[in-house]
Amino acid sequence: MRTFPFSFSWSALASRTTARVSIEFPAVAESVSRRSFQFLAPILALVVSSFGQTEKTTPTSAPVVVTNKNVRSAITTMHDGQSVFRYDTFGDEAFWGGQLRLHQTVATLSPNAALALGLKVDARAVPPNVLQQIRKGRLNLDDPNNTLALLRANAVVGVKGFFTGNNLTSIGITCAICHSTVNDSIAPGIGERLDGWANRDLNVGKIIASAPTVAPFAELLQVDENTVRTVLLAWGPGKFDAELALDGKGFRPDGQTAATLIPPAFGLAGVNLHTWTGWGSVPYWNAFVANIEMHGQGNFFDPRLNDATQFPVAARAGFGDIRNEDDLITSKLPALHFYQLGLSAPKPPPGSFDEAAAERGDELFSGKADCARCHVEPLYTEPGWNLHTPAEIGIDDFQANRAPDHRYRTSPLKGLFTHTKGGFFHDGRFATLLDAVNHYNTTFSLGLTDAEKQDLVEYLKSL
Repeated sequence: MRTFPFSFSWSALASRTTARVSIEFPAVAESVSRRSFQFLAPILALVVSSFGQTEKTTPTSAPVVVTNKNVRSAITTMHDGQSVFRYDTFGDEAFWGGQLRLHQTVATLSPNAALALGLKVDARAVPPNVLQQIRKGRLNLDDPNNTLALLRANAVVGVKGFFTGNNLTSIGITCAICHSTVNDSIAPGIGERLDGWANRDLNVGKIIASAPTVAPFAELLQVDENTVRTVLLAWGPGKFDAELALDGKGFRPDGQTAATLIPPAFGLAGVNLHTWTGWGSVPYWNAFVANIEMHGQGNFFDPRLNDATQFPVAARAGFGDIRNEDDLITSKLPALHFYQLGLSAPKPPPGSFDEAAAERGDELFSGKADCARCHVEPLYTEPGWNLHTPAEIGIDDFQANRAPDHRYRTSPLKGLFTHTKGGFFHDGRFATLLDAVNHYNTTFSLGLTDAEKQDLVEYLKSL
């Protein structure tokens, strides 16, 4: 049996030629390629171990056939999924540009104004000479023409401009607008992409409210445009309300916005139910968002949305059964799902937590604090149906009652350091991790000392 070094190169046995497989696709940030490699490593290991044979049989399993075609397919699918995640609008420009005319507002925004709204710039899409000007402070970031130039270069993360000549004639959005940010390597808001990271700077509501018209939302919700803008402007940075278009509830009973924090899209491999309230699996939510929230053109089916009592807006609008003959979404869902599963949670930077305290916190997590009962390692959520009633976790039921199962999901904990801005829990009600620990300490009468609480916090920071 042949042996091969475990690297990014492998021998194409069938053709007797050498092929190079690079996990870093064109225009992929280094951090993203590493996460992709971590996902594909088990597949590559199987291929390397099986070169020179077509079957591998173990005493306890049926024959497993592994060929390099599997790896080729996996890498192609990852590449396709990355493209969908970053650049595909699913035809939603017909809504954001065609109906809301949002491009008219964007055409007046300077780069500084766009950055202030939480939009990000992909440094790898910006010409090198322009990057040098930005580094040296020589590019006029108060000139809207430079925003248009960035859009032409496809450099605004999650936003795609459509041009006729020099005129911006429409605009669309992609998954990356909410679920990617950048590493600020060039300047604040400008750097290499960090796919899967929640953009907690993005002021979605303010961006939508700035459109020349929000009449489509007003018609859907059966309210006036001023009311729509009031609701949108209440969201604030890092929040979005996916249920507004279903139940029409803009505010909680306590008067606070009904919007919830944008969650990360990494670390989802092995996680069953998605979103804060467990609406469904990752591909379910992708289809839901692409059709209903992004306003793309596809097909979607969920008869639960026909419940006019719980979801009056969705039932009235027919969101439970969306049909489009020219479907721009469904064929892209498999690759999108595959790519997301390849986005592993990033590790916290060295020095960002107390290692000795984290080790003690690890013992508490699985012991006295009993966190691991629900946050089961290594997923840090329950394998299976990972939902709990509001009473079980000691909080109110407002957001849970906006979802079909009236429950909250046990959220995965890896990569917490990437999304501390905005607070913790679905609505950011706990400003710090210590606040969240204190809540559970009281709710479950854990009897944690102050020192133990701090150790537990350091462990959570280490995940």
